[in-house]
Amino acid sequence: MGLVVSVRKQLKHFNIRMSFVCGGGELAAVVGPSGAGKTTLVRMLAGLEPPDGGTISLNGRIWTDTAANYNIPIQERGVSLVFQEFTLFPHMNVRRNVAFAARSMELAEKYMDMFGVLRLADRKPDAISGGERQRVAFCQALAREPEVLLLDEPFSALDVATRRNLRDHLKELKRELAVPILHVTHDLEEAAFLGDIILAMENGCAAPGWFDRQVRFFTHPSTSAMQAAM
Repeated sequence: MGLVVSVRKQLKHFNIRMSFVCGGGELAAVVGPSGAGKTTLVRMLAGLEPPDGGTISLNGRIWTDTAANYNIPIQERGVSLVFQEFTLFPHMNVRRNVAFAARSMELAEKYMDMFGVLRLADRKPDAISGGERQRVAFCQALAREPEVLLLDEPFSALDVATRRNLRDHLKELKRELAVPILHVTHDLEEAAFLGDIILAMENGCAAPGWFDRQVRFFTHPSTSAMQAAM
């Protein structure tokens, strides 16, 4: 069954209305212009922000049902979140950060080794680079063995080499993790590379043609410009 979502929420300039299903081991790449409602969608799934209407469930277990006035808190959803900003505890070293909510130290060290940060285990976050901090954030999220992994532009502040390395790891891991993954990105190549499902959003709603239009524009910019002018 996976993650089943049908929600709506009134924002200042438009309504979010999104319905989709993301199965275990699948990655749904969420794309769209800035201000389309992508981050608000992630926050609703995480339980950080309630929808005005609709339902969210995981494998048949209801997370949100507005008609029944039912909305379980984030700590009961088993979600892990990775954002663009580094969400590490500054007073803890890398090992303690990753192990903070890990099921086991063995699992924490497995991901630290996989993401190349085991050698940094005794350092504090301010003593490592931004790319290394984001690797640690991924280890922290994965070591929790989440039921759903939510990623909100986690690669956008990274250099090209680090970004490619992390997305390669994510592509390899998604089947092994066997949980629904929602990945917000502005990088259309990344969306195509990682996504089993492409969820394009525009003004809060599903816009299936948006992704194809953008790909055509960047692949054949002169042709797309001529078609737009006609």
